[in-house]
Amino acid sequence: REREGGRGEGTVSSFLFEYETPRQVLVRNRRVGIACRLIQLGVLGYIIGWVFIYEKGYQNEDTAIYSVFTKMKGVAYTQISGVEKVWDVSDYAFPDQGGDSFVVMTNFIITFGQTQSKCPELLSPSLLLITPFLPGHMTGKCVNTTHTCEIVTWCPVEDDRQIPNPPCLLAAENFTLFIKNSITFPEFKVDRSNLVESVDASYIKRCLYHPATDPLCPIFKLGDIVRLSGFNFTEVARVGGSIGVLIDWECDLDYSIQNCKPKYKFHGLYGSGTTGQASVGYNFRKANYYVEDKVQKRTLMKVFGLRIEVIVHGLARKFDIIPTLTAIGSGVGIFGVATVVCDLMLLHLLPKRNLYKNMKFKYTEILDGVSVPRQM
Repeated sequence: REREGGRGEGTVSSFLFEYETPRQVLVRNRRVGIACRLIQLGVLGYIIGWVFIYEKGYQNEDTAIYSVFTKMKGVAYTQISGVEKVWDVSDYAFPDQGGDSFVVMTNFIITFGQTQSKCPELLSPSLLLITPFLPGHMTGKCVNTTHTCEIVTWCPVEDDRQIPNPPCLLAAENFTLFIKNSITFPEFKVDRSNLVESVDASYIKRCLYHPATDPLCPIFKLGDIVRLSGFNFTEVARVGGSIGVLIDWECDLDYSIQNCKPKYKFHGLYGSGTTGQASVGYNFRKANYYVEDKVQKRTLMKVFGLRIEVIVHGLARKFDIIPTLTAIGSGVGIFGVATVVCDLMLLHLLPKRNLYKNMKFKYTEILDGVSVPRQM
């Protein structure tokens, strides 16, 4: 029992007061040495080039909270069937609240004086088949003059088989769009607007966005937006389409706040499409109701237009010691790959691998309580 007690105390003493360290062996081998240095050089290049320079691993990141306000300006003149009309922003912009998503009408089909009554349906564009999607309720009667069925609906039935070409509001190409964007980075307590320091009152009265000469001007010509998104204005104005206006904020707050400026990018989301495509363009219908001679009537308008989506992407970075130390620690850990690869070469691939195993590892056997070294 006394011996068992002494052994227990020795174990505790060894655990508390003894230190073990890995055995290191210096190997002079050109192939292994060159392989080790190449791997370490590659790891160092990864840490400096990718982690710190490209990914900016020494900085903390924050995404933006933003708001967008838009305003359209411009007028268009039309003369259709002898009727003259001037269209202003209240007529061609939907909705008119000035949000980040809206439609600018560029073409339309108007059906005047519709009433709830009975009338013949229209033939399909081929003039041979009846349109499968009826705009009303069938009465079961046939109309001999049109060779179609009689339906109960808003009469006369809208005829949208021929879309006006050229577009009715081709002048929309010269309409202008003003975008006001404000962002904040709550993590860094930074607020910015696309009306940056160089965009003052005098400049904004005379500027028009151009990617080379006026990249910070927040006023855009609709035709330029369509062109920069990759569409042809006449084609997309005829049937409608959708365009994304991206306001991109990439801010490095380690430098002056005045360097935090927006970049505008334009993307055609969908437009005129290709011949034979099932669904082309963008359109919707709106109706204006009124009463005439105690009969409810309406004017139906099928609107073709450009749907503008203003999208904001904001990302700010700033130096922070925590991600810096994390990146450095990860890099130091990756250096261990060189040791693993070189050990595999020494122990399994080189001709003198058994000699290296004896040098690297020490095996012992316990004989009557005495540790005796053993060679492999």
